[in-house]
Amino acid sequence: MLSKTKIAELSNVQTPFYYYDMDLLDQTLNSVKKESDAYGYKVHYAVKANANDRILKTIKEKGLGADCVSGYEVKKALEIGFDPRGVVFAGVGKADWEINLGLDNEIACFNVESIPELEIIDELARKKGTVANVALRINPNVNANTHHYITTGLEENKFGINQWDLEKVIDRLSELTSVRLQGLHFHIGSQITDLTSYKELCLRVNEIQKWLLGRRIFPEVINVGGGLGIDYQNPDGNPMPDFQAFFKLFNDILELKPGQELHFELGRSLVAQCGTLLTKILYVKDGVQTKFAIVDAGMNDLIRPALYQAFHKVENLTSDGAFSKYDVVGPICESSDCFGKAVLLPETKRGDLFAIRSTGAYGEVMASQYNLRQIPQAYYSDEF
Repeated sequence: MLSKTKIAELSNVQTPFYYYDMDLLDQTLNSVKKESDAYGYKVHYAVKANANDRILKTIKEKGLGADCVSGYEVKKALEIGFDPRGVVFAGVGKADWEINLGLDNEIACFNVESIPELEIIDELARKKGTVANVALRINPNVNANTHHYITTGLEENKFGINQWDLEKVIDRLSELTSVRLQGLHFHIGSQITDLTSYKELCLRVNEIQKWLLGRRIFPEVINVGGGLGIDYQNPDGNPMPDFQAFFKLFNDILELKPGQELHFELGRSLVAQCGTLLTKILYVKDGVQTKFAIVDAGMNDLIRPALYQAFHKVENLTSDGAFSKYDVVGPICESSDCFGKAVLLPETKRGDLFAIRSTGAYGEVMASQYNLRQIPQAYYSDEF
């Protein structure tokens, strides 16, 4: 919650812009480190959630690793100063140059999603006279109970190796000389708020582990991905997830063997709540059955509502008038450029400052220049 003094200061900044609460980010990172360290777990930050340099530097300074899904993210993580030994590289379509970048910098692991990818990594590593660590991304067929666009662990998804193909993959792996099986990788989806999905994942991992150990294959690392969700409805009441319950579930149910490490790839849960998109009202327009609050931020600045029908809490920071319902829309020439319908807000007028909350993940990083608009500037709480 921003103070009146802070709101007055921010009202003088040209909108739209992203605003990051660095104190909340620090508290969130401290919490995740405390709860994961209690079990000796290792956390890699999912760079795709937010690749802002200051955010990345803060996360790196807390000692987290980096989970990357493109060569560009690998390059950025290395530039920021992440230890290559803490960088893991996932993704179904790694280009040769991206694989070579990882090999040249001796990153920790490639999360491999198919036999053809495994063979290409082996070929490129062999040309360099090196051996690449790989983890097999297994599709556990666990329903994350989230939006179908961000569900990744079902058999019908493009991600991962299906379990019935695992024996064939293991056989092919044994024939390759320039890749080394380091572990297993799983990721069932994103914005998961029901921990039951993670319980099901743990049980499935236990089954797969038993199958592998029966074939005398010992994965040194089990990487269970990320996907932990946040409270978009009540960001002030729940500024961070219950990391204690999250890590305790894995400790209670996942059957790690002596010498194994458990790794996580958390993104949204670390950065989402620290970010806010601030925008001003351009016009209030009366419709037939509704009123439109037209803001100067658009779907190019925050695409989640248009892409996922995602909810973000919208607040009028500068009005204390009587409440009414508004459709909060942007200036982009698309009907999907809408941040919320029938949003209950105090009486709104031109120039009011609006906050679109919980935008620290998949906000700035997904911004585009559609309609030739500029990417919003980022500002930080310790600058005001």
